[in-house]
Amino acid sequence: MKIYLASTEHVDWQQQDVLAKALSLTEGLDSEEAIVKACFEFVRDEIKHSWDYQINPVTCKASEVLMQGTGYCYAKSHLLAALLRANKIPAGLCYQRLTISGDQAPFCLHGLNAVYLKDHGWYRIDPRGNKEGVNAEFCPPKEQLAFPLLTKGEADLPEIWAEPLAVVVDALTQYSDFLEVANNLPDIVLYKTHSLL
Repeated sequence: MKIYLASTEHVDWQQQDVLAKALSLTEGLDSEEAIVKACFEFVRDEIKHSWDYQINPVTCKASEVLMQGTGYCYAKSHLLAALLRANKIPAGLCYQRLTISGDQAPFCLHGLNAVYLKDHGWYRIDPRGNKEGVNAEFCPPKEQLAFPLLTKGEADLPEIWAEPLAVVVDALTQYSDFLEVANNLPDIVLYKTHSLL
């Protein structure tokens, strides 16, 4: 579990502001689930999704997301992982492959989190931000993610990563405008065993 507790380049929970926010969000909370819920709801509700709000700057590191108050789903997942790790709760990064338009190619990755809960094991949560048609919640043991798999070629990737995929970091660091990122969303090639057939 050590890799899911580490402070890393993009999940930089030891950065002063991130650590302070992690501790302030969970002050007085003594149950693991209450701590996870507080961190999850902060990132979901208080950090603006770059595309939903059409705002810059493009962020990647957890500390940048917190400082700017905005990020794409990937960046928001970096911040949530950092807040959880700062509270000594193992957290990783997960991805789905989804259609961009909703019912056909092209596809892109969608970033979310997995958290290790003592009573439930690994449990996925999606802090992208709710809106009409999107209602992600923390309600273990049931998963309630932002997006169901509906179209052939969409997939839940089974891996739990300690650091973001390189293709995700590239998309968030080589473009300076939210619209550029939207026009160049990261994707990967899937093996048949991953995809919804």
